[in-house]
Amino acid sequence: MKRRDFLQSTAALSAVTILSPKTAFGTQANSAVRMGIIGCGGRGTTVIRSMSEHTNINIIAMADLFSDKLDAAKILLDEQNKKKGFAAIQKQNTYTGSKCYQQLLANKDIDAVLISSPAYTHADYFEAAAQAGKHIYCEKPAAPDVAGCRKVEHVGNVYNGKLSMVIGFQIRHATPYVQMVERIQKGDIGEVLNVHLCYLATRLDPKDTKGMSWDEIRIRNQYHFHALSGGTMLDQAIHMIDVCNWAIQKVPLNAIGIGGKDASQTFGDTWKHFQVVYQYPGINVSVHAVQFGTSFGDVCAKFIGTKGTAEAHYSGGVYISGDKPWDSGIPKAGAPPLTAEQRNSGAFQSALQDADPNKEIAFINSIQSGNYLNQARSGAESALTAILGREAAITGERIGWDELRNSNMRLDPMLNLSQFDR
Repeated sequence: MKRRDFLQSTAALSAVTILSPKTAFGTQANSAVRMGIIGCGGRGTTVIRSMSEHTNINIIAMADLFSDKLDAAKILLDEQNKKKGFAAIQKQNTYTGSKCYQQLLANKDIDAVLISSPAYTHADYFEAAAQAGKHIYCEKPAAPDVAGCRKVEHVGNVYNGKLSMVIGFQIRHATPYVQMVERIQKGDIGEVLNVHLCYLATRLDPKDTKGMSWDEIRIRNQYHFHALSGGTMLDQAIHMIDVCNWAIQKVPLNAIGIGGKDASQTFGDTWKHFQVVYQYPGINVSVHAVQFGTSFGDVCAKFIGTKGTAEAHYSGGVYISGDKPWDSGIPKAGAPPLTAEQRNSGAFQSALQDADPNKEIAFINSIQSGNYLNQARSGAESALTAILGREAAITGERIGWDELRNSNMRLDPMLNLSQFDR
């Protein structure tokens, strides 16, 4: 890069100081993207270890509200670093307590951050990370409320082209889904008239909370509490909602719905089943989501068009029937297990087999190349779509997209986080 061009690029950033990819990653010594993780639970630890397996990152910092989560994850992440020839995470780069995310983001050695803390933190942490000049991989949802989603959208607009900002919808990088969506968008099933989405999950049992404060109980069991997680529409059904928005490239006009709690539910306040009907421009979309019972059902997106039907299941095939039939090769429901020969040839049993690695590779490559990704808007729109359905069901009223967005609705988790500072 010429000196004049470098100075012009630096001036354009103004609010944040970010080295160009060539400067930051141009030598072998600096080739690894230095990662921090905020939120060291099961999902976050799994994602960053997978990212380390498939990309050139060095995990150098970690933060969590609870020290036990931090300590348990550090063992795993140090082992992962060792496999890559990197040092263990230094003690001074481990942060806990209510200000842990701010302390991590103040670490100038960090290039990018994985935000895998509870959903109620996402929008604020997303904004803080961008302001600190960190590239962002934030787990879904963008936020459990309208105000948070609009904040994420705003950050995406402000830092567009300056940082990579992605939301953890890994399905958008799963090869079978990518191929199906490409065919839908080029018209292989004709005009899409109707979409059916389902996420039929099992009951979620609460974790042991003996001897904990009410705030700690709720945080460690976030998925049982509306204001912390947004509920099952924001936790699970949102995956299929995002696939729908991605495929048809539209957002809904309005929604109506019904739902309720599991009759046996004695803990938490989230609704455990929803049936929601969205009206998109020219397309009706139905969502069926449950989170109770002992048997896992199905996760499916089915697009019905004038010339065919496209159908995708997590583990029941991804295919198109109609005028232009197509099959991804993922075994359909009831098919025999893959043979050793099929597995060796690269065949997948699950439609999500390569989703996480592909997403992680795309994120890290974008940082190293300077071709920054910005999924803030699409991620926020999928969260707003899920919120629209949730609120329509809870209120029992038809709610419009503009009405919801303009409400700027906020959920207050009513937590006293300072009690966790030691």
